[in-house]
Amino acid sequence: MMKRVFTILAITGLLLFGAAPQAYAQEDAANTEEVAIDAAETKTFHQELKQRFIEGGPFFMGIVLVTLILGLAIAIERIIYLNMATTNTKKLVSAVDDALSSGGVEAAKEVCRNTKGPVASIFYQGLDRMDEGVDAAEKAVVGYGGVQMGLLEKNISWLSLFIALAPMLGFMGTVIGMISAFDSIQAAGDISPTVVAGGIKVALLTTVFGLVVAIILQVFYNYIISKVDSIVNGMEDASISLVDLLVRYKK
Repeated sequence: MMKRVFTILAITGLLLFGAAPQAYAQEDAANTEEVAIDAAETKTFHQELKQRFIEGGPFFMGIVLVTLILGLAIAIERIIYLNMATTNTKKLVSAVDDALSSGGVEAAKEVCRNTKGPVASIFYQGLDRMDEGVDAAEKAVVGYGGVQMGLLEKNISWLSLFIALAPMLGFMGTVIGMISAFDSIQAAGDISPTVVAGGIKVALLTTVFGLVVAIILQVFYNYIISKVDSIVNGMEDASISLVDLLVRYKK
């Protein structure tokens, strides 16, 4: 648990200190470029993105950026964990079957100890209860399977929170920006197209970035969910195969 928390914090720190200084360091450079670059020259996507980020304002755009960084940190940690948890269940079942036939339960437990992943852990718990009977072993497999499923789904709810939070923060920035634009109109005493257009543009940028962040995190979320479903299905199939092996071994 602490290792996974440390992983999240480490990845978040690397992303935060790698991305934030670049965003704020470009503010002076962007202002200089606006004067130096000819109006007809086309900006690169990277330059345009940084300029729009700066125009959106540091507060709400910074919060949206932090949401993206935290969401990506959790997504990367989950992807690494799930890839490490992926096991060739057919190969493991075959190895356990051979071990049961040649060396009994202890040999099968040794195979599980030497195999990484939740499926091997579930197998070990079931084999460890074999001295109490097949029913006890089956209950151990089902119970520990639920524990492993919870570990696979850990922190995914935080990712879904950031997916919902990013556009809401963007909308909040837009509303506050619109209020600021109307304040400028009120102070000017008339509706100036320049004042209105500039204020609305800055306000809408937060919504755009919030939606972009939500889209990026949603892609990672769907991939993680599909990966979890695949591992869980493999766990269930392997658990059924293990119970069949134990019943056959007892006979």
